[in-house]
Amino acid sequence: MCGAPVQSQTLPAGVDAETETVITGRVVGKDGQPVGGAFVRLLDSSGEFTAEVVASATGDFRFFAGPGSWTVRALSSAGNGDTTVAPSGPGIHETTITLAA
Repeated sequence: MCGAPVQSQTLPAGVDAETETVITGRVVGKDGQPVGGAFVRLLDSSGEFTAEVVASATGDFRFFAGPGSWTVRALSSAGNGDTTVAPSGPGIHETTITLAA
């Protein structure tokens, strides 16, 4: 079993969205319904693996990253999908990953 932490949509106490770059979102199936338990990976601009979390039961995930271009990839028995996020600075940057069968 992977040691990736399970995520929720609520930010932990003490997180300052004014100074931290947070990439957050939800994994959904082709039908738009949340997909829980997906492994969600954060890849840097060169495609290198940076971090991994497990989406919550409601498909939510969160990464603390930095400004730049990131690929967020979801791997699940329901399918795989990815999206690109390019935060230019601190704040909460939301995205949705739609799985393809």
